Formats: sequence, C-alpha cells, structure tokens
Amino acid sequence: MIVAGFLLFYGLGDLGLTDRDEGSNAEAAREMLETGNWLSPTLNYEPRYAKPAFTYWLISGAYALFGVNEFAARLPSALSGLALIGLQYLFLFRLFGTSLAMFGALMLLLNIEFIAMNRMVLTDPELVLFTTLAGYCFWLGLHEEGRSRWYFWGCYLGMALAMLTKGPVGILIPLLGIVPYLSVTRQWKRFWKIGFPLRGLLAVMALSAPWYLAMFAMHGADYLEAARANTAGRFASPMEGHGGTLVFYFPVVLLGFFPWSAMLPMALREACKNWSIFRTHPEQCSAAQHLALFAALWAMAIFAFFTLSATRLPHYIYPLFPAASILVALYWSRCVKDSASPGLRVAMWLFAGLGYLLGLGFAAVPAIFEAFDEVMAKEFPAALSLDVGFWPVVTGGGIVAGTMAAKHLADSDARRPLVFWIAGSLILWIACSVFVFGIPVFDRYFIAPPQELAMIAGYNLKPTDALIQFGRRRPSLAFYAKRRIVYVSPGEHERLEPYRHSPVTKMLVLQRHLRGRLPEPFASYPVVLERHGFVLLSSRSFVQ
Repeated sequence: MIVAGFLLFYGLGDLGLTDRDEGSNAEAAREMLETGNWLSPTLNYEPRYAKPAFTYWLISGAYALFGVNEFAARLPSALSGLALIGLQYLFLFRLFGTSLAMFGALMLLLNIEFIAMNRMVLTDPELVLFTTLAGYCFWLGLHEEGRSRWYFWGCYLGMALAMLTKGPVGILIPLLGIVPYLSVTRQWKRFWKIGFPLRGLLAVMALSAPWYLAMFAMHGADYLEAARANTAGRFASPMEGHGGTLVFYFPVVLLGFFPWSAMLPMALREACKNWSIFRTHPEQCSAAQHLALFAALWAMAIFAFFTLSATRLPHYIYPLFPAASILVALYWSRCVKDSASPGLRVAMWLFAGLGYLLGLGFAAVPAIFEAFDEVMAKEFPAALSLDVGFWPVVTGGGIVAGTMAAKHLADSDARRPLVFWIAGSLILWIACSVFVFGIPVFDRYFIAPPQELAMIAGYNLKPTDALIQFGRRRPSLAFYAKRRIVYVSPGEHERLEPYRHSPVTKMLVLQRHLRGRLPEPFASYPVVLERHGFVLLSSRSFVQ
C-alpha cells in the first residue's frame, strides 16, 4: 500500500489536464459544483450525455474539499486504484494466504496501464473497482459456505455502481466472467438456488435506474439517442476516429501489462488445459484451478468483446487486469517452486524480448522526437525548440540491464524468486523517470501553454464577454478559464459572425501559425501574450 500510495499520488497534480477525456470530465464536474445541478451533467454548459453522473459526483466532492485543481480532479481515480489494490490483496489473502495475495496485488499495481489509468481523470478507475468487486463477491458467494452466500449482494451492488459509472457496460463486464464460468462448470442450477438472481436484478435496477429515468424525464428523446450512440453505437461503428484493427489490443496488453504479460499466455494455457475435467467432474479440481479458470475466462471474454467492438481505445481493456494478475500470480507461485513448470522458459524469453523492446524504445525517444518534430509542431509548436535530453536513454538502459539480470536469474532455482522483484522494480524505475523528468517537460511545453492563456483570459473577461478557442477543440481550456468557451475550427468562420461587430471584449486562444486563417477583424487583434507557440489575441490591447 505504501508503494501504491507513492505511484498513485506522487505529483498527482503536477501535469495539466490532457484533452479530450481528462479535460471534459474535469470540466463537467466543475460545472456541476458551480451550478448545483447534481443530476444532469453539462460540458461547456450544454448537456453531456456521454457518461453517467457517479464519477462527476466524486470529483465534485473532491473539488469541495480541496479546491478546483488538477489534484482534486484526479483524486477519485487515485483512491479507486488504491482501493482496487486493497481489494485484490484481501480477496487472494482470504483464499490462499499472504504470499499469493502479495504476488497478485503487486502484479496488478506494477504495470504501466494501471499506473496511467489511475492517475487520470477518467471513469475507468471507478468502473474497474466496481466490476472487480462484483466478480470477486460472486466468487465468494458461490464457493464459500454458510452466510458467505450474502456476498452475492456485494456482486449486485458492484454492478449497480458500475452502471452508474459508465452505463450498461458496468453490468456486462462482470457477466463476461460469470456466464462463461457457470456454463463451463455447469453450476447454473446451484447459482440459481443460492444466488437469488431475480432479487439481485431488482436490486441493481432499484439502485441504478432512478438516475436514468430522471435523465429521460428531463431530456426525453435526445438522451435516449445519445445513450444509444454511446453504447450500441460505439460497438457497431468507430466513434471520434477511435478505430483500429482486430490486433489493436495485443500490443496494449503486452506493453501495458509488462512485465507480467510475458507469463500471461502460459498462465492462460495452464488454466484452461483441464477443460474437459471442469465440464465432467468439476469437483475433482482444486480451488486454485477453479479460480484460475474463472480468471482466464473472464480475461479472455473481456479481451474478445472489446476486440470485436468497432470503437477501440487502450483503456477499454483495463477491466481484465485484475483477473490477469490473479492468473499470473497463480502461475508464478508454481514457477518459483518448480523449475520444470510448463512454459517457464518460453515466458522468460518473451519477457526478455518485451523488456529489450521497451528499453530500446525509451532510448530511441530523442532520435524519434528529432525525426518527427515538424509533424508534432503542427499540434505542439514548442516541439521545434525542445531538447528532450538524455533521461529517456538512461531510462532505456536501466530497463535493458534489469531485463538481462532477471533473465539470467530465472535459470537458477535458488535465485528465481528475485526475478519477481527485479521485474517489479523495472516499473518503479520507469515511473520515477517519467515523474521526475518526463512529466515536467511534457507539461511545460505541450500541455500548459494554452491552459495558462485560457486561465489569464478567464481572469480578465466579464461574464458577458467572449472567449474563443480557434483550432482543435481543447475541453480543458474551459476548466482553466472557468467559463463557457466558443470552440471554432478552421473553416467554421460562420461561428465567429455573432462576435464580429459585438461591442463586448473578445479574446482568442490559438496556435500562432493559425492566426493567418482567422477572418477579419479577428486576425488583426494584437497578441497580448504568448506561451511556447500559443498566443492570446484580444480586442483590448492589454490584460491583467
């Protein structure tokens, strides 16, 4: 928990909000606190139907306690990550004791995707916490005797909260593990007998449906259409350009779940190799084998579902990480004791390949940056003048050295347990390098410039004045300006017409190279401030 606290909370507010998701979520919660409208979320003071309200409630509560800032916006995500690590440990400790619980919790914590997801203003950290709670409570309710059947209520509570966090997918994700497991092991009759599914379904609806009904009552067909587009619509066709091929998630898992992803294929194979026994004589399999099968089916079903979805983003498969961590922990606990564990040598070679690839990737960052700086400058003008420095090279060298050491130790029965600690330390090494060297540079030159200008503009403008952002839409600017923003893309000059002859003060935030694409009189407004290639134009000649 100390390691988790460091990885999730160190410098949590040091990086400005990234666009689009972070900026949109943080601003929607800020508007909720400002307006006092706790039921219907808004973004730029217009209805926002993309996500349910639960995460916004949490962020707004953090704002009320700590002020409106980046730390408060990200606090619910970090706390959700901390709670998930605790849940992972307690679940495995109840079943198998300290050693396996430690492996499972640290494997869930020490990977790139977990750290990144729980340091961002997203709905996924809360979603994964609640769906994992639902899956683990289902398991305890089904397999433990006596009053433990009441764990099923924890399953239904988790589904309801997940539904309030991200919609119907909050119910679907637990079912992707529950339904295949009950089908393979033929335990539907037992579940129907002790799991009170009908009462559970009613409980889920009683907790989650009122908010949806209230939104329908307020917005009618508009809300229904938006809800359809953000559920079935996302699955059927790519939204906002987030597509990709059927192999999109393979590199996401291999690198996002590194270093434990190297053992995941072997762990999946071991979990499913007794398939026929599970179908004919499930009572002959141990508790560890049953849990491994449940985790394997759950992880594979989530992977398959989001692979088949037309809209693909790296964080969509984050819900499979707790189950994957259990699988790898069970597999590694056998490998530590037995050098003849099936697939260990293959897993170590895959680990080495991924480690060398990641290390060389970090080391090549300065060269890649120099080769593509003109392309990046179209979006981030400071790229042309930025010197990345040597920290990526040093980081990459450390990854390669650690990978070589772990690969060497894996061949020794006595020293094989050290592989776990070296592999985990690689993630700590990467995290510390990014926290200390990467984030400050990224924030100063890429994230902060337009946000600083928006903050200054918001300070200078009256409620009746106009703040215009010209270029690619950046929802985070509304968060920093604390006011409504008029978003105008190049070519949408008609959106500027209402302000052409208006007597109110107009300010524009844009990249310097886009100034020539503005119509008059906006193109003639003086530059009152500049930040690393972004400019603030104003119909007045000064700002405070």
